[in-house]
Amino acid sequence: MIFGVPEKPLVRVVVPAFALALAAGVGLAFGVAELKRPPDLPVDTNPAPLSGHRLCAAVVVVFPSDAELRAAVPVLHDDPKARRLFVDSPSVSLLAVPGTDLKAWAQELHARLRTAERVTVIDSDATAAQLKLTAPPPKCPREGEY
Repeated sequence: MIFGVPEKPLVRVVVPAFALALAAGVGLAFGVAELKRPPDLPVDTNPAPLSGHRLCAAVVVVFPSDAELRAAVPVLHDDPKARRLFVDSPSVSLLAVPGTDLKAWAQELHARLRTAERVTVIDSDATAAQLKLTAPPPKCPREGEY
């Protein structure tokens, strides 16, 4: 006599196996991304002298006088997008935390700092791309200075 073995529907086997493989793949992807993520850059928004620093990606705010610069420094010091502040009388150069859109930040600063004469963006990579240089300058590191 032959006994019939009940067959499990294929869906009851494939769906859990697929869900397990998907979860393992997602976990592996997050693990690899975490390993490849560059370390966070240090944040120090205490004003430092600009001399000796070659900036290649920054926002520069020019004030009409040193007094107005000094009045604005506490505001810039507490800005969450600021990573470093370099002062060169009567201007301040700001390095941004990674991922900050420099143009948008410059517009925001220009609107907030009413006493500023000028707010400009230094972006050597964008400038080199616009000029289509045959020998572009070295790529700007994510720190914002060479």
